[in-house]
Amino acid sequence: MLRRPLTVLATSFVLIAAAHAADAPKLVEQGSLTFGVAATFAPFEFQKDNKLTGFDIDMIDALSAKLKLKPKAMNMEFKGLIPALQGSRIDIINSAMYINPTRAEQVDFVPYLKIGNQVIVQTSNPKNITGRDNSICGTSVAVTLGAIEETYAREDDKRCKGAGKAAVNVLTFPTAQDAALSVLQGRADAFFDSTPGAVMLLEKVPGKYKTAGAEFESNTQIGMATRKGDAATKDLIEKGLKEIVADGTYKKLIEKWNLPPTVGIF
Repeated sequence: MLRRPLTVLATSFVLIAAAHAADAPKLVEQGSLTFGVAATFAPFEFQKDNKLTGFDIDMIDALSAKLKLKPKAMNMEFKGLIPALQGSRIDIINSAMYINPTRAEQVDFVPYLKIGNQVIVQTSNPKNITGRDNSICGTSVAVTLGAIEETYAREDDKRCKGAGKAAVNVLTFPTAQDAALSVLQGRADAFFDSTPGAVMLLEKVPGKYKTAGAEFESNTQIGMATRKGDAATKDLIEKGLKEIVADGTYKKLIEKWNLPPTVGIF
């Protein structure tokens, strides 16, 4: 029986090991999954008693455990998340990031929920806003800077002006909480927020706000983001996500955070 020389076998093992190493994700810190988050978007990510909490935080903890990695958060402004990922300061973005064509050109996404949005006004609704319709023309709308809701508000401004109606004054704020407060203080007439965020706001601040009109853009997906073309990290995150879906953790987290069942995509 022919046998390969030991030198040939050794070379083969080296080549196989090198191939596996090439396929492995290049993590910022070995043994950890470093994720960027803007913890100002309840119920997905926010701070309570100086600790990060929310659906996304619970999800990344469970996902990381499946991958035998330690989750390591880097809390920053939302607008800094994509630059941090592109600059390899974080491994992924885990911050309820809405998937849209512009972002998809810059990063790759692993979708995990679909989310709708609501128009929120003061309970008294002094401008008689009836939803994301022509009643929004001529009003001031508060949004989180850089979030998908800013895009929607600017689309409404363009639509209103195109129809010969008064413009929408789009007011941008660093956090969803700041935007909501501007409505309460009368600086803005309405606030665009995700449906889960609206549910939590109305629950935590009863009697001050109400929704106006129907949910809109209810098929928009949110996802975790990886560097463009980084297949190894994307595959790793997809693997962990599949495992927490399979063991029921995903469904339990949706229930824990009082998200409507319609958010699930698995």
